[in-house]
Amino acid sequence: MRSRAWLLGCVASLALTGVAQAQEALASFYKGRNLTIIIGSSPGGGYDLYGRLISRFIARHVPGAPTVVVQNMPGAASNIAASYVYNVAPKDGTVIGALFMGAVVEPLFGDTKRPTHDMSKFNYIGNANSDAYVCLVRTDASVKTFADVFDKELIMGASAEGASTRDFPVLLRNLLGAKFKVVAGYPGTREINLALEKGEVQGACGETWSSVAATYPTWFKENLVRPLVQESNTGYPALDKMGIPLARDFAKTDEQKKILELIYSQTTFGRPYVVAPGVPEERVVALRKAFMATMNDADLVGEARRMNVDIEPIAGEDLQKIIAKLYATPQELVDKAKAAIAFGNK
Repeated sequence: MRSRAWLLGCVASLALTGVAQAQEALASFYKGRNLTIIIGSSPGGGYDLYGRLISRFIARHVPGAPTVVVQNMPGAASNIAASYVYNVAPKDGTVIGALFMGAVVEPLFGDTKRPTHDMSKFNYIGNANSDAYVCLVRTDASVKTFADVFDKELIMGASAEGASTRDFPVLLRNLLGAKFKVVAGYPGTREINLALEKGEVQGACGETWSSVAATYPTWFKENLVRPLVQESNTGYPALDKMGIPLARDFAKTDEQKKILELIYSQTTFGRPYVVAPGVPEERVVALRKAFMATMNDADLVGEARRMNVDIEPIAGEDLQKIIAKLYATPQELVDKAKAAIAFGNK
């Protein structure tokens, strides 16, 4: 019995020594280095808001406490940032990409192929929140309820293919028959919202409620802009209380509902963070732990509360499984969803 206890003690001691050595190796690697967060949007939008919030706290949870640098790399619905992280950035765990959820599923649903990177092969570090997505409308527009969009035209601002601000209004136009005139090409939500504020466009879809409510509170206090419809599979309590309907409830057939549910399933991972394939496994694990520790950091949670920003993290390991399951969707349903968000279809 004594020899067995001694042997078990030795094994435990060796295991603890191994863990300590691994932590020391990680700390040695990250100490004195930069950890760069590449945000795939222009400054001032919701993705930028979350990325910069995380950047202020993540260093304390990464072994070696690296210096965190934030860089905006907007364009092509964050596919420029995705391509950079995948192909150009060092594959050593020093570069994290903050990407649009639409970029993750574009290979499934998009009109074009992105041969420069494979979204299913990224290492997913975590997800910041599962947000409520909405269509917004100016209160001086002729459209007062979502039911009105089937009879009256609404000019909608949008960005590029793969972004929710472009794909979601096109989906409602193509699949349900909403009379949206979609004006695409804005760099990001900040520019779309500026156009909405100026009256260049009358509405926008694919906007995250928590971000827009935090960034433009006067819109709603002064009744300049209001939510029109929820774009998700389940209602958000605050929007439900306001009586804002779900778009999926306007589906006329079971097939339409299935397509909406598939497209909106991506809202589960509203703000994914990734590192490139090829990053050493121990650093992927360390960054996943650091991400979740950051999202549960009392200082970050308090700051998010003051900013009126929702925090609802998903662990990297769980997010990786969600992505894999999504990419296993039957091709027939994927093809129908793809047709529903094709810009030229009406």
